[in-house]
Amino acid sequence: MDEEARWLTAEEQRAWRGFVRLHERLGGRLARLLQSESKMSAADFAVLVNLTDVPDGRQRYQDLGRVLEWEKSRMSHHIARMAGRGLVVREECPDDARGAFVVITDAGRAAVEAAAPRHVEAVRELFLDHVTPAELRMLADISERVVAKLDEDVA
Repeated sequence: MDEEARWLTAEEQRAWRGFVRLHERLGGRLARLLQSESKMSAADFAVLVNLTDVPDGRQRYQDLGRVLEWEKSRMSHHIARMAGRGLVVREECPDDARGAFVVITDAGRAAVEAAAPRHVEAVRELFLDHVTPAELRMLADISERVVAKLDEDVA
């Protein structure tokens, strides 16, 4: 660690801190709306959305944990709580005795389908309505590039 820190310039710091504030406030507001209007946590919603995006609504524990950036213990505890509420079930993997799947239930699918319209409207009201189409494309490009780099670093 003999290298000197590459401190942020004023412009970089403004952009970084603005991004962090945006992420924290928007995430917090959306989480509170989900909880108050759908009785679902942001974590529950994230799990259910990811499961609706994959065939058969099933995903291996470790793959879902990787997508969500959750540690193994958080995955285990959270999925157990969701299973207790009937939103998901755990299924053993027939090909791998140590592996398991998280599978969305009909109740989980109904819960995310009920929550999604209001969530999408909140995303529009709180975020999308305040950016131009060009800014939105730029944000998508930036996000995809940074995520690809993060994924590359993990691989």
